[in-house]
Amino acid sequence: MKKTLTFLFLLVSISLFGQGLNADGPYVLHVNDSTKRVISVSTDGVISDSFTEADTFTVSEHDGRWSFDVKLHELKRPDWKRPMPEKMFIMSDPHGRMDCFVSILQAGKVIDERLGWAFGEGELFIIGDVFDRGEDVPQIFWLIYKLEDEAAKAGGRVTFVYGNHETMVLAGDYRYMKPKYKALADTLGMKYRQLWGPDTELGRWLSTKNTMEVVGNAVFVHAGLSTELIEQGADIPTINETVSKGLFMTKKERNASEGLIPFMFGSDGPIWYRGLVLNKKKYNPSDTKDVKKVLSYFGVKRLFVGHTIFKNIKSTHRGLVTAVNVDNKSNMEAGRGRALLIEKGKIYLVGDSGIMHEYKKAR
Repeated sequence: MKKTLTFLFLLVSISLFGQGLNADGPYVLHVNDSTKRVISVSTDGVISDSFTEADTFTVSEHDGRWSFDVKLHELKRPDWKRPMPEKMFIMSDPHGRMDCFVSILQAGKVIDERLGWAFGEGELFIIGDVFDRGEDVPQIFWLIYKLEDEAAKAGGRVTFVYGNHETMVLAGDYRYMKPKYKALADTLGMKYRQLWGPDTELGRWLSTKNTMEVVGNAVFVHAGLSTELIEQGADIPTINETVSKGLFMTKKERNASEGLIPFMFGSDGPIWYRGLVLNKKKYNPSDTKDVKKVLSYFGVKRLFVGHTIFKNIKSTHRGLVTAVNVDNKSNMEAGRGRALLIEKGKIYLVGDSGIMHEYKKAR
């Protein structure tokens, strides 16, 4: 067994700078093939910054309600196309709210009381946006990371595709970020995006993710697919590789890039386009004919998106498009739907009490 080397070189109490930190991280930065720099904040606001050769780390929710261990695992880009599994759980936009995320996954029997995988050979599909708004951004990413490995060992799958907030934070756009994250980075003398860079474990993991995936006869993407997108002539692997290539660029660097990068990160690109679900002129709305053209181009029959918030999960364009993003906190408190379960050809609306009813898509 490899001996673990841990050297603590920074330990600062939050009382020294009064920024109100709570549990955060860990942020794992690779120094070389074996040594990592691990930065975390405890529940009482103490920053730990250390070097280690360990591959297992403890993750704690911001106020200590949940904690779990995560072990680093092999990273690779998932297949972008596959058959529909026997059961599939679909949700979107967790936005750093661990309580909401855990609640709906437990309600859907995707995870157990100890936050372990409980969905067997099923698939959990998260349609982007873990960053911003909430107190537990890295913790949710680590839970997805952990569940991905556990699911694979059980014959199941966990899928995460990029949302616009992933591309914002990694580019240095922090407008929706909780102050505690910037406070941590400032204290370390770093930019927050450096804690997610290509030399970090979560940065490496994110770089392998896709923007679009096809499961069965459906395509999943965070925001939407415009007719302008298909006019670019790109297939799904090219779209996925292009967005990943620009993931760690600043907005200025993306806009100055050649090829498809500027379009993919623009308002008609797959991580921002709202015209499938909103009919206002500024969103360049698609009509049903446009939607059918896009679906035909990608060889699918329906589309699932997140990004745009609705009071409840809804469908547009005669059921061809299903929008699954809701205000998770408000819907949890009000007992409204927050996710979808596809099982044996039927679609069910799921709330925090479990399956609510069979989902009736709009016609």
